[in-house]
Amino acid sequence: MRSKWSNVLTAGTGSRNKYLDILEGAWALHLAPREPDAPTVISTFAGGGGSSLGYSMAGFRELLAVEWDDNAVATFKLNFPDVPVYHGDIAKLSVEQVLEMTGLQPGELDVLDGSPPCQGFSTAGKRQIDDERNQLFREYVRLLRGLRPKVLVMENVSGMVKGKMKLLFAEILSELKASGYDVSARLLNAMYFNVPQSRERMIFIGVRQDLGVKPSHPKAQSRPVTVREALDGLSESERDDAIAHEWVDAKPGSKTYKALQKTPQGSRLVGFTMARRLAWNEVAGTIQTGGVAPGYPGSSWPAHPTEHRGISTREAARLTSFPDRFVFQDWRDGAMRIGNSVPPLFMKAIAEHIREHILAGMGLEPRRVE
Repeated sequence: MRSKWSNVLTAGTGSRNKYLDILEGAWALHLAPREPDAPTVISTFAGGGGSSLGYSMAGFRELLAVEWDDNAVATFKLNFPDVPVYHGDIAKLSVEQVLEMTGLQPGELDVLDGSPPCQGFSTAGKRQIDDERNQLFREYVRLLRGLRPKVLVMENVSGMVKGKMKLLFAEILSELKASGYDVSARLLNAMYFNVPQSRERMIFIGVRQDLGVKPSHPKAQSRPVTVREALDGLSESERDDAIAHEWVDAKPGSKTYKALQKTPQGSRLVGFTMARRLAWNEVAGTIQTGGVAPGYPGSSWPAHPTEHRGISTREAARLTSFPDRFVFQDWRDGAMRIGNSVPPLFMKAIAEHIREHILAGMGLEPRRVE
């Protein structure tokens, strides 16, 4: 029998369309009290809380978040006031500290989650194989080997299996398996999990070898949600809460304004390297952090489907499946949080799959965390 945490609320909330019903229902699950035997998770490279929100929506109890960026931590604390945060360099966080902060013993944690910074792998960047950020996965592995959770989840960009980056992908997979886990890695696209954005990511799921359960991934759950459906009903106050990404020179007569006038929906912005104008009846493309400061040609931040401006932070949040009540500390860094995040509904689907098809198959007595 499926638990209440796996049922997306799609009726009776009084919102404007099915997508908004799903968002509001998922937010209600995030706010609901945890069950006494709720599965536990620790989130490394937690950012502003995209992954954490997905786990919370799936009924997990988060015991610790690890993040070094000041704004990300501030945003996280606004939305997860009861979750302890290690605010600092993960390389300086010992296994012993984690155990002391959480009250766990090795082997008791249900899920260790992590999304190591992906700029070194990203096809949107220079894709330097020796980028030092490519090595941060080793800190995750170090904690994995000390904590020995039942399940591991690691997320990264699709670019890690393209070209020369395949060598690093193979190394990561080898290190995870050498840590005592059966591991499966698969490319999944968030747009098939109720997220109105085409965002393909590599998802590693591993199960500790002594537990006798094979890793698996969730199957697609939905058709793509269009930009129109995602932005429907966004009030003027919500939209204008931060019309952060109006290009600063997008005034009548300016070069950028003329480019916007010439660019039809769904097309690359005339004269820009990466930025595109969204189309009402299509799913949004991947929203990236590159060029989030407005006014710079080559920015990858998308333009509104019909208005001559970039989308606002709140609009970007809708397109990434952050509910309207999720708070960002400020608009500019909010854009960075969104671009770097795992879409919450995407992680909700992954977390529900782990809870129902992996953890439930272990036949273990759950550890109650008071």
